[in-house]
Amino acid sequence: MSRSFSTNEAARILGVADSRVRRMVRSGLCQPARAGRHYAFSFRDLVEARAALGLLKGDVPPRRVRQALSALRHQLPRERPLSGLRIWADGRRVAVRDGEAAWHPDTGQTVLAFDPEQRQEPPDDLGAPEPGPEVGLLQARREFERGLACEQDDPQAARVAYRRAIGLDPELVDAYVNLGRLAHEGGNPGEAARLYQLALERDPEDPVIHFNLALALEDALGLAPAAWHYERALELDSTFADAHYNLAGLYRKLGRDGDALRHYLEYKKLTEV
Repeated sequence: MSRSFSTNEAARILGVADSRVRRMVRSGLCQPARAGRHYAFSFRDLVEARAALGLLKGDVPPRRVRQALSALRHQLPRERPLSGLRIWADGRRVAVRDGEAAWHPDTGQTVLAFDPEQRQEPPDDLGAPEPGPEVGLLQARREFERGLACEQDDPQAARVAYRRAIGLDPELVDAYVNLGRLAHEGGNPGEAARLYQLALERDPEDPVIHFNLALALEDALGLAPAAWHYERALELDSTFADAHYNLAGLYRKLGRDGDALRHYLEYKKLTEV
């Protein structure tokens, strides 16, 4: 079974606030499944959401992005991975390239122009560029993306890719976070907490890392040690709905019913459609 990603995990991967992810879902730019009260994003949903963010950044109107992605969902089978496609802004419209074929998904019209993101080889007289430190950082990011793509079918290969990414760039926070998540899912919350602590050393004001660490601490050390990190996540992002929800449940177990109710009401307010 393919793994799913929570709202805060999706936000972390996409590099946006979880409130932005929720707005994208409510506006129809992404259509994840639900797991109870929570969204459950597939890897395909993440690719689709990343494409939507890029198109919006390219000044494509949200209505056209929504129409194009909706059409693309019907044009391609659900099992067809979107990661092999190139989706870009063609003026104020959406274009898609799949191998040699390119088209506007909302109309089906063929696109004859070259993909503007296709790499152009430099003229021979310029020579090869000198390698710089950014080359290692780029390779680290590629290893990270490889790990992300492997998670569904081969978690061990994902772990190897994330470790390689850290070897190339020891400051790549996302790799520590994803390794921590895989450790937790693999039944080792103590190792997950250690990896999240390493991530916090590099980015101490990321609410998602505090949230993930709290989850691991609940399983590794009990409820009380987790509460501080849930609270810290909310200090950094008061709109972090999942943190309110989890903290409500934690406080209920600790007998702090007033605090539990306060956080549950905040969760309801933030998630009302």
